[in-house]
Amino acid sequence: MITETPGQDTARQQSERRRVVAATTIGTAIEWYDYFLYASVAGLVFNQLMFGALDGGLATIVSFLTVGLSFLFRPLGAFMAGHFADRLGRRVVLMVTLFAMGGATALIGLLPTYDSIGIWAPVLLIFLRIIQGISAGGEWGSAVLLAVEHAPTKKRGLFGAGPQIGVPAGLLLSSGVLALMNVIAPGDAFMQWGWRVPFLFSILLVLVGFYIRRGVDESPVFEEIAEKSEAGASNPVGTLFRHYTPVVIVGALVFAGNGTVGYMTTGGYIQNYATNPDGLAMERGDVLLAVTVSAASWMIFTLFAGWISDFIGRRNTYIIGFILLAIGAAALFPLVDMGSLGSLYAGLLFLTVGLGLTYGQQSAMYAELFPASIRGSGVSITYAIGSILGGAFAPTIAAYLVSATGGSFAVSIYLVSATLIALCAAFILRNRTGIPLSPDFEEVQSKGHFIFSK
Repeated sequence: MITETPGQDTARQQSERRRVVAATTIGTAIEWYDYFLYASVAGLVFNQLMFGALDGGLATIVSFLTVGLSFLFRPLGAFMAGHFADRLGRRVVLMVTLFAMGGATALIGLLPTYDSIGIWAPVLLIFLRIIQGISAGGEWGSAVLLAVEHAPTKKRGLFGAGPQIGVPAGLLLSSGVLALMNVIAPGDAFMQWGWRVPFLFSILLVLVGFYIRRGVDESPVFEEIAEKSEAGASNPVGTLFRHYTPVVIVGALVFAGNGTVGYMTTGGYIQNYATNPDGLAMERGDVLLAVTVSAASWMIFTLFAGWISDFIGRRNTYIIGFILLAIGAAALFPLVDMGSLGSLYAGLLFLTVGLGLTYGQQSAMYAELFPASIRGSGVSITYAIGSILGGAFAPTIAAYLVSATGGSFAVSIYLVSATLIALCAAFILRNRTGIPLSPDFEEVQSKGHFIFSK
């Protein structure tokens, strides 16, 4: 465990903190590269190669359903990972999720198509997507706690923004690799073999992630817990729902607003919507490049949100962010529907301002919501529930709304409504920026979550 001591120990502490931020950021980026790669390819490839027996519109909806299906298994991953993170530590969970996600992704790259093995192609695809969902449900909570619990009190938002950056970084990497493969293997070649290369590339990324994560110290908060007893809470999940269910629900709604809007790009919907030959029919490479650029912008505003939340508080940052996100969500489809590359960039880039300002502080805010002994379960499960309420079926719902109404106006209403609900949830949470995270302060950590509570 790192301790606050002068001289050489302080230098070591600073060095270890940098290693932790690097490990959680890069490792999370690799995990989400795998996850978002599937979502992007679902609307570009799988709807044709894996679900080709269905009509075009129905094939796309079903393909996006497999994106959302994995979210239903995120709570399973969150329950297991949260339990073991509270019992055995954050670090061991991160190693397991890294290999599970990377292995499933590489196997997707080797799958035969429907024309080769029939119904087994979509069955195996869905099975591997479920493995991805379980892994994603377990990854995030342990990564953010490792970063935040290592951070200085006044820099939790900034340090916690590291693994948050990993999400848009994963989108940037997956979109960038797909855009590159679209150049290397254009036209039919992309559909025949080009889409497989990014999935197989995951093998190399997993090895990089393992090398980076293996030398990182365990969370100092968990080490304090371990010193006081043989392990953390004996039943952290039960304790969480017995005493903190309202906190879990409100915290999940906060994230759901960001997830619903964010999954227009991370869930692959905009990529499919803009390139649909029966609709806007924009060039695939141009759209993938626009999403890649928007991911870079999202990264910048995510980092800014974590940093500024250390000064103005998590709650205030959320309130500002959700107001901007509602405006961006309202403007997104009217801009995209103009059909020009410039308007597509404008819609995506403006959207990233609100996305970043409602995401960068997420790690620190969640860590400050729950007592130390159940923090792993609280953070992981709240995030997983928020993902189901928000991002899980957002692309599917959007595809259905466009199919049912013939336009995108209903999708805009859906996105803005989700954002406003999240704004209300953020408003009723009390600002807990800087609250002690040590197990010595569990009594303080267990009270005062809402503005109307004592």
